[in-house]
Amino acid sequence: MPDALDLLVIYGSVRPHRQGIKAAKFLVEACRGRGHQTTLIDPLEERLPLLEKMYKEYEKGQAPEILERLATRIRVADAFIIVSGEYNHSIPPALSNLLDHFLEEYFWRPSAIVCYSAGAFGGVRAAMQLRAMLSELGTPSIPSLLPVPRVQDAFDEEGHPREEIYHQRAARFLSELEWYARALKTARLAGVPY
Repeated sequence: MPDALDLLVIYGSVRPHRQGIKAAKFLVEACRGRGHQTTLIDPLEERLPLLEKMYKEYEKGQAPEILERLATRIRVADAFIIVSGEYNHSIPPALSNLLDHFLEEYFWRPSAIVCYSAGAFGGVRAAMQLRAMLSELGTPSIPSLLPVPRVQDAFDEEGHPREEIYHQRAARFLSELEWYARALKTARLAGVPY
């Protein structure tokens, strides 16, 4: 598919019985259904160490293998979909740790925020903090959010939504992300400011 994008879905929880992974699975399948190459990055599987040294602070070729692998994967992505829960009105520590290991690897590509919670607000308080963080990392988020209230009830274990509205909301959300991702991809080909 000529307009296909390379997308990363970055999930942020390592808790037992985590519910947001169902939303992340839904997004992966929704992106693939639109013809995009899509990879899920899950901190539970990656087992990153607590941040002591950013990837860029290692001498070339000296970073741990996991950081080299993730940096390579992040560099080739056209856009990032961040799936974040809300922990104490903020973002999960595992997500912050994963994101903070990298910096320049994100530059000049958009991000989009999917936020969730067990309650009625769908994680939007965490999303506001995440929006500022993503901008500082060089991957500003698109204007729209995809909040998921009562995430424990919204999807089955495989990530299939229990209500059709999630397909419609995701389609609008992903259309917006695609527009930004394609626009910035074209702009990157012409060069970046520095």
